Amino acid sequence: MDKRTSWRDLASAYDWRPIPGCPGRFVLCGGKSALHPAAFVGGATVWPERRVPGARDPVVVVPLAEGGLLSYRHEDGRWTHTLGDGDGFGRKLAQLGIEGG
Repeated sequence: MDKRTSWRDLASAYDWRPIPGCPGRFVLCGGKSALHPAAFVGGATVWPERRVPGARDPVVVVPLAEGGLLSYRHEDGRWTHTLGDGDGFGRKLAQLGIEGG
């Protein structure tokens, strides 16, 4: 996938389930993953990992057309990957206090 990848491309390429109470947000099925977020998005811009007050684990942000990917790195090195449409992604960035998505 390249920089023009949309959240819809990613949504159709992998198995996601809706996050209860979070319209427009989805979590990758199968639990924690060993795959780095860059493995899902090819040439899309992957922001550097950061710690934010609103998240227990470090987070990596990948803006995509019409939404984006938010991935959380756990202490064991595995990841929880979440995908959001435009509204869901923007809402979560704001909740985490991350600007520029």
